[in-house]
Amino acid sequence: MRIEGTGIEETKAELARLDEVMNDFGLIRAGQWDYERVTYDRKYEIKGEIFYLRVQGYAVDGDIGKDEALIQLMTPLLGKHYYPHGVEYGETEHFPEAVTHSSAEVLKQLKNQLDQLQEV
Repeated sequence: MRIEGTGIEETKAELARLDEVMNDFGLIRAGQWDYERVTYDRKYEIKGEIFYLRVQGYAVDGDIGKDEALIQLMTPLLGKHYYPHGVEYGETEHFPEAVTHSSAEVLKQLKNQLDQLQEV
């Protein structure tokens, strides 16, 4: 499910600072990157089901592999994990209110923090 209207998709940030800020909100990059794209995930486990809040971005300048890149963020996603197939983002997926509410709060606070980075 695409989470529209957060304003995050309008944000560009340096990779090193972005890694720090995302980590503060439980959004972890880990090994989810290539030389042009990054993915940050926050995992939710509710009643035996696994959900992910995912924020993706791509390099508009620089090289992610060298940790020197300017990242353009994209519209956040909420997905449900199905073992062993992976994560589904379809609009017909059911997401518990606790997950959608927490995701909205995280994204709101994240956007505020990212805006502060833009002011520096």
